[in-house]
Amino acid sequence: MNTTDKLASTHLGKKSEGSKNYNPSLLVPIPRFENRKQYNIEENNLPFEGFDIWHAYEFSALTANGIPVTKLLKLKYNCTSKFLVESKSLKLYLNSYNMTKFGTTTDECLEICKKQIEKDLSEKLECKVEANFIDNNAKRVEIFEKFENIMNFVDEANLKVERFKETPELLQTEESHNEQSYYLTFDSLRSNCRVTHQPDFGDLFLYYKSKKHILENSLVKYLSSFRSEFHFHEECCEMIFKRLHELLNPNDELFVCALYTRRGGIDINPSRWTKNCIIDDVFKLIDLKKFARGSIKQ
Repeated sequence: MNTTDKLASTHLGKKSEGSKNYNPSLLVPIPRFENRKQYNIEENNLPFEGFDIWHAYEFSALTANGIPVTKLLKLKYNCTSKFLVESKSLKLYLNSYNMTKFGTTTDECLEICKKQIEKDLSEKLECKVEANFIDNNAKRVEIFEKFENIMNFVDEANLKVERFKETPELLQTEESHNEQSYYLTFDSLRSNCRVTHQPDFGDLFLYYKSKKHILENSLVKYLSSFRSEFHFHEECCEMIFKRLHELLNPNDELFVCALYTRRGGIDINPSRWTKNCIIDDVFKLIDLKKFARGSIKQ
């Protein structure tokens, strides 16, 4: 077991009754470098920009009078951070707020919790972490306003998927005379947690602008090849980005976002894009005041 897996297993297989009081020591940081090194992603020369976005749907704390306060918490930190946070440790940490009292009013309670969460995570991950509680009346925002489900381009009767370990050789392109923009979604992304080996499901959002056309049937085959992979969500997003980036021309725009379904009341949504890629969909996702999602299963 490598260093990353040992760290990620800190809370695995152990009976956890949680903490009756606020406890930041529960947080476990995971270094990003091991998986990036495996896929030739240079830490000091990342081919992408991006953020990791988390939603904690069951955050709750108490006011000084014992009144429960429950909100949807949205977290954001940059992919340039040395560490990511292990998901079970984050859940246990956030649960430690459940029976702890903060402030005399609901608003004061939430403001104190927000600042404390930002402080604890920023210190643990050694980067700036931002948090916000999304209002219950916030409208759901679609990542892509206009998009095509990748399956609309595929002849299912003649498509045969046989590889279920990540196989970049499956990807194929054809040259186009003109540069074109593509907005595609794939709602059957599946990988597996590298620690628990439990399946993780999500929607993949892909935008690219290029004279090269990535054949959709090859994309379906490639994305399906993650079904037997064991990686964290962030790692899968970066792997997909890296493979597609290598396939396209050097100055082409590329945006890859994986919106995973929640487990244990928390979902993880990594997004990566080229430095020259400026589309509104990026800002919808990273705006802490917006609730941007994909399909109905999310």
